[in-house]
Amino acid sequence: MDDALTKTIEAFRLDGLQGVVTGASRGLGKGCALALAGAGADVTVIGRNQVDLDSVAEEIRAVGRKATVITVDVTNIDLFADKLGELSRIDIFVNNAGTNRPQPFLSVDPETYDALMDVNLRGAFFAAQAAARMMVAAKRGGSIINMSSQAGHRALRDRTVYSASKFGLEGLTKAMAFELAEHSIRVNAVAPTFVETPLANQFLQNKDFRNYVEGKIRLPRLGQVDDVAAAVLYLASPAASMVTGTSLLVDGGWTIH
Repeated sequence: MDDALTKTIEAFRLDGLQGVVTGASRGLGKGCALALAGAGADVTVIGRNQVDLDSVAEEIRAVGRKATVITVDVTNIDLFADKLGELSRIDIFVNNAGTNRPQPFLSVDPETYDALMDVNLRGAFFAAQAAARMMVAAKRGGSIINMSSQAGHRALRDRTVYSASKFGLEGLTKAMAFELAEHSIRVNAVAPTFVETPLANQFLQNKDFRNYVEGKIRLPRLGQVDDVAAAVLYLASPAASMVTGTSLLVDGGWTIH
């Protein structure tokens, strides 16, 4: 194997780096945390469920990496920033915490609107800000990855609030990338289709909805957590050192038609 190819392959490794994943107790967050650890990073997992976070941390330690658990809600902005500030440094920040409550547009109530925006946009905004401030202070650069959705690129039925929050997150990603580039901080988004997670499975159990989803995805299968974790791993790694301000769609071809 020649030196150039070896260097390219090694660029996907995260040895010596410190990763942080929000919403890491299950689903996409858990998958991302384990992927970072598998590539050599030590990982801090953040979420609201202490028991589930401890379980993820044990899996991280099982592959020989260090794991730290922080139990905090991203919507508690000041406490989140304080807890994050206790870490020695952050090289990779996966801004994954999110939620959804599908409702037809004409039926959306203010409580649902506020709940989704509070987590998906406001919480994500200030979580990323707290991480970026630490990266800037450390003067080491870094990678911030916002967990978006294909709903940030296409309209989806009964998901006007969710779409609004994810379109907002897509715009935030570009604006952050523009401002933070001078600090060598890359900011990107990953935009999955429906992935078989505990959250999505609540909806996919409906046969008609599952048929709708399978009919829209061009590849002959649903998305899996590992598909999304692989995209995050790429954007987190030095292999993506010239990639910033973009959104990587992991949608099986949903948005190409």
